[in-house]
Amino acid sequence: MPKSRKVTVGVEVTPKKAFASALEWPGWSRAGKTPEDAVAALAAYADRYAAVARRAKVMFPFDASISFDVTEEAEGNASTAFGIPEVRFKADGRRTTTKDGQQLAAIVDAAWEIFDRIVAEAPAELRKGPRGGGRDRDKIVEHVVSADGGYARTLGLKAPEVDPRDHAAVADLRKRMLEAIRAPSDGSPIAGKKWPPRYAARRVAWHALDHAWEIEDRSNPEG
Repeated sequence: MPKSRKVTVGVEVTPKKAFASALEWPGWSRAGKTPEDAVAALAAYADRYAAVARRAKVMFPFDASISFDVTEEAEGNASTAFGIPEVRFKADGRRTTTKDGQQLAAIVDAAWEIFDRIVAEAPAELRKGPRGGGRDRDKIVEHVVSADGGYARTLGLKAPEVDPRDHAAVADLRKRMLEAIRAPSDGSPIAGKKWPPRYAARRVAWHALDHAWEIEDRSNPEG
């Protein structure tokens, strides 16, 4: 069994919602009503996130006795309260070497691959929420691809609207985003915009995984 290691965590807090993000593991971010709830949600998704690390061929060295170390806590904003991990922590501004960039890109790519796999296995109509809410599969795919286009522009890339059914165009968009994230950096925002590579990887991977897991959970009509 692998030895337990602490997961360093950044928490952004608002009066009604908090987000906990594993600072070394892009995309492993979960929300809760309080910081404690958010960290508990993060722990609950460890097994699901381990599948992302395996697909990225990155060792995920945690066992059942995993522990979490909240090294940064920051005031959240309207995006946090809405349900988006928006805060950039000090750890997000660290430099990235070629090796760091390759790992960040591999995890983001794995998040997309998992999203695509879950979409391919899901029914077109998903189980609705208590009040009948929630987008169906194709609308979620459209949303994720559209959001990636916006993220690409934040990374300084030219990104016209992409038809989610155009797999070649989606693949090209992702390839260019990965190149931007993979490039070594002193920790400054990519292309002089607002996202340094570590945060860019965290945000893009989180969005793909959040919706992948949503589709997976809502694919069972019995709940």
